[in-house]
Amino acid sequence: MLEQLKEKVLKANLQLVKNHLVLFTWGNVSEIDRESGLFVIKPSGVEYDDMTADDMVVCDLKGNVVEGHYRPSSDTPTHIEFYKAFPNIGGVTHTHSTYATAWAQAGRSIPFYGTTHADYFYGDIPCARSLTKEEIEGEYEKNTGLAIIEKFQKDNIDPAAVPGVLIKSHGVFAFGKDGDNSVYNATVIEEVARMATITEQVNPQVVRADQFMMDKHYNRKHGKNAYYGQSKK
Repeated sequence: MLEQLKEKVLKANLQLVKNHLVLFTWGNVSEIDRESGLFVIKPSGVEYDDMTADDMVVCDLKGNVVEGHYRPSSDTPTHIEFYKAFPNIGGVTHTHSTYATAWAQAGRSIPFYGTTHADYFYGDIPCARSLTKEEIEGEYEKNTGLAIIEKFQKDNIDPAAVPGVLIKSHGVFAFGKDGDNSVYNATVIEEVARMATITEQVNPQVVRADQFMMDKHYNRKHGKNAYYGQSKK
């Protein structure tokens, strides 16, 4: 079942290691097949070096395992909430990458300081609130997703324009059109977080860059009149 998608999700998960976004088993990638309503996700606690496509777990949006001999990632309920809330999302990545997680632990959104950020994110990379004691002691992973969705809805953030988020005291979630794209966005978040950290070290009084610069750089890649790169023939 969904054999090609399993192969794709395996390769996306292995990209986390290649891109230095995870240590040990600290992350996961999933991708959904919207036609069937099923998604494929990394198994819980399985070492990346040992994983095969057959180890990937197929689940439905109620959290039921449809196929797989392992338990799915413990973060599966978080992924489910994203797929339910954001119908244009096709893939989700979760990491504890160093610099981005440091910003999450500090409870800070990553400000727009320069053009690298604006090439991929139309706005600051937000940090969602901490979960309450009741939320953590209850359906923790589901509530993590709900807290992030709450942040996007409250601040009217489009996950297509800002395809990633931090959650306080936890880590990073990134979105994309598929699993590969969500890994790409998670990689950008880590690099932008690293740049922002160094920027504040170099100039502790730095202020957010101008909105017109963000408009220019984001729209030249993503706007209706985008001209960055090559046109498709």
